[in-house]
Amino acid sequence: MHLDRPFLGVLLMLGFCALAPLADGIAKLLGPSVPLLMLLLVRFGAQAAILGPLARATGRPMRLEGRVLRLAWARAAIHIAGIGLMFTSLLYLPLADAIAIVFVMPFLLLFAGHLLMGEEVGWRRLTACAAGFSGTLMVIRPSFEEVGWPALLPLGVAVSFAAFMLVTRAIARETEPVALQAVNGLMGVALLGPALALGTALDLAPAALIVPDGREIALLALLGALGTAGHLLMIWSLRFAPASTLAPMQYLEIPFATLFGWLLFRDLPDGLAAAGIVVTVASGLYIVLRERATPAPAPPAP
Repeated sequence: MHLDRPFLGVLLMLGFCALAPLADGIAKLLGPSVPLLMLLLVRFGAQAAILGPLARATGRPMRLEGRVLRLAWARAAIHIAGIGLMFTSLLYLPLADAIAIVFVMPFLLLFAGHLLMGEEVGWRRLTACAAGFSGTLMVIRPSFEEVGWPALLPLGVAVSFAAFMLVTRAIARETEPVALQAVNGLMGVALLGPALALGTALDLAPAALIVPDGREIALLALLGALGTAGHLLMIWSLRFAPASTLAPMQYLEIPFATLFGWLLFRDLPDGLAAAGIVVTVASGLYIVLRERATPAPAPPAP
């Protein structure tokens, strides 16, 4: 049993907030030259190769059965869709803009929890959701005017990861986090391998096979390592600090994405997009703080 060590948990979450947008930045560098399915196969293959042995070495059970197994397959497919849409959006959008649009996800989760699970949502949080979505539209508008419909791809990412979180929530108490991520990597490889073979046979561009050069091999290895390490840091952070403490920190991904976007691509959000990012972050933080301030419902009397 782990005692709460909030400072360590915060440091680990800070590492995740830095590594996740950096991994997306590496994917953006690779996107023009490496086909999408190869990127995804490397991403999930690295996750399986790193976390599988770790789970076994630490005695974490990786065997899933019945309902949990079916949901885990669905979770892997949703995860592939979300990352695939993210990598595709980065072909068209600045890094910070794409990640800021994805942060409509907390608002989607709030609505989904209310509609699907009957969770109570007050008017203040609904108002914050509306404001946050307005901020997202402010980020989308300049990108849509410049690149057209690809500016909407991060909304698909947000929907995918909202579904991913809901499925994860449904099986979290019946699985061990590191083992679940290891199984997720193995399932991703199992789904992507046949898709890559079929796409190659049909001569589809996203499934083309290339021989990467030295620079691409190094970046692919870095992508796999960063993606896996980021998820490990997030999982471990939750072992040392409560989710309510760590949730506001996830918005630090946006300034990190802005920094990496400038360093790698000399991209910065324009005035309207920057204002939208501020509105989105403020609305999301309000919802997080409101969730922390709202007392949990009392259990029914026996």
